[in-house]
This record gives sequence, structure tokens and C-alpha cells, in this order.
Amino acid sequence: MNDSLLKLLQSVDTPTVCNAIEVAQGKRGFNDFTRGTMQCSAPGQAMVGYARTARIQAVNPPTEPAEVIKARRMAYYKYMAEGPRPGVAVVQDMDVPNAIGAYWGEINTNVHKAFGLSGALTDGVMRDLGDLPDGFPVVAGSIGPSHGFVHVVDFDAPVEIMGMTVAPGALVHADRHGAVVIPDDVVPGLEAAIAQLFKSERVVLDATKGKRIGFAEFEAAWAAFEASRT
Repeated sequence: MNDSLLKLLQSVDTPTVCNAIEVAQGKRGFNDFTRGTMQCSAPGQAMVGYARTARIQAVNPPTEPAEVIKARRMAYYKYMAEGPRPGVAVVQDMDVPNAIGAYWGEINTNVHKAFGLSGALTDGVMRDLGDLPDGFPVVAGSIGPSHGFVHVVDFDAPVEIMGMTVAPGALVHADRHGAVVIPDDVVPGLEAAIAQLFKSERVVLDATKGKRIGFAEFEAAWAAFEASRT
């Protein structure tokens, strides 16, 4: 991903990326996106980056020895501190749909931001909404007050977030709408696809936004819109 594409992806929302993937592929049916409603700590911000994956649990205390849990925790932090940038922490909560442990609060968000990550995506819980750092959005499955018995189970393996499978290193885009995994094969043409998408959408928007039109005008605009997408 070059700097030009990165800046573009940081400036658009996730629905735009989903639509642009279809433009790049020349068909509908792409389905590597989250299902259901998610919560976003910074509604006006999008995150984009290569996934650094992990799984956590929090409902029950860990059964392994304390030194094993501590060693894994520090290995996890080392893993998050390394890898390609931009990066996004993608953490599956294995307690879903009964997740209670807010892994993403003031401490962990500041730590991961300091590692150079661009944000966090989780089906689990976030908290400390008034104290999270600027420039590090969290897109989560829910909001709650406690961290419970939260602990890292494993990392650097595929995870599932709200019905979307994310492999380590996958290119992820997320915002208040949810998240999407961008296929590797569309990356080279994604800038052009977004430009084409905006161009075709303007045909309808210029004809309708803020206006009162009749069906004949709409029909002509829609025909031009469909022609611009082929």
C-alpha cells in the first residue's frame, strides 16, 4: 500500500471501501465485512492498517499458572509493537456473546497507540470513553465498565470479528459502520476504483441532492448513473 492510497483510505468511510471493492472486482457478492451494529469511540475517524491479531477471555479467571499468563501477555505486547505499519490491533473476545471484559480502556489504548498502531477492532468491550487518546479509534462490539478477568489466550492467528474472518497481516478498514478486509488483489486498483465510484455517485447526487425533481428527470439521471458504472 503506497502513501497515496493510505491517505485516501484514511479519508473515506468503510461503506465507500466496500463499494469500491465491488467496483474493482466488477461484481457484487464480496462479503468480507462485519455483521451487526458496532460501537465506535471516535465516530468521525476511520482506521486502516495491517492486522495484528489476538484472542482474549475475561468472564472466568485463567486456569494456567500466573507466570504463563504473564509471559504470554508480554509476548503479546512485543508482537503488537512489531510488524508492518500502518497496523491495526484486531482482537477477538472468546466470551462473545457474553463478553464483559473491557480490554480497550485508557491504559491499553495508549499503550497500543505508542506502539504505532492506528486503532483497535474487537467484538469485545471497550470503556473509558472520555479518556481514550485522540487518533486511536476503537471499534468494538459493546461498551462496559469492568475488565473482568481479561487475559490474552493467543495471538498471531486468524480471528473472527462479528462474522468476519481476519488473518494476521490482512489489510483492514474500520469505522463507525463496522469493518472490512480489503482483498490483496484489489489493492493495486483501489484508488482508481474509489475515483470511479465517486464519479458515478455524483451523477445521481448532482441531480437529486437538495432538489425537487420529477420521475422523468430521475429516470434520465439513473440511466446515466448505470451507464457510468459499466
